[in-house]
Amino acid sequence: MKQLIFFALINLSSIFYCQSQNQQAMKMNAGIITDKIQETKEFYTKNLGFGISFENEFYLLLHTPNNSAQLSFLLPNHPTQQPLFQPSFQGKGMYLTIEVDDVDAIYAEIKSKQIPIKIDIRDEPWGDRHFAIQDPNGIGIDIVTYSAPQ
Repeated sequence: MKQLIFFALINLSSIFYCQSQNQQAMKMNAGIITDKIQETKEFYTKNLGFGISFENEFYLLLHTPNNSAQLSFLLPNHPTQQPLFQPSFQGKGMYLTIEVDDVDAIYAEIKSKQIPIKIDIRDEPWGDRHFAIQDPNGIGIDIVTYSAPQ
């Protein structure tokens, strides 16, 4: 009984601590500035099953098939955007990781669509089984199923 009371007190103190810190809920999506919005839209929707959450003449917001994450694309140098959001992504230094339940099935599907594989499917000593492709903007996409190391 003493252990149960101790456990309850610890849980209550953590709840009060979190509430006292005024933590805000956050949701994040990555944004890429590119002039290849149409090619990007076709790549993600046709090859990876992403859906379109919103689009207009200068902005595209995509979501993963289960709607758990979003990815946005913006035309460079658009007059509605501030200078911070003007320069175009230069195609290097960024990657995305997409976790899937069955990486082998996705790998077979991607190969059947004749999408170039940049890193062939492989098992890593830390437990990942993955392969990589590249989107029209030069962004590496690592498609992975996580498992315990063997």
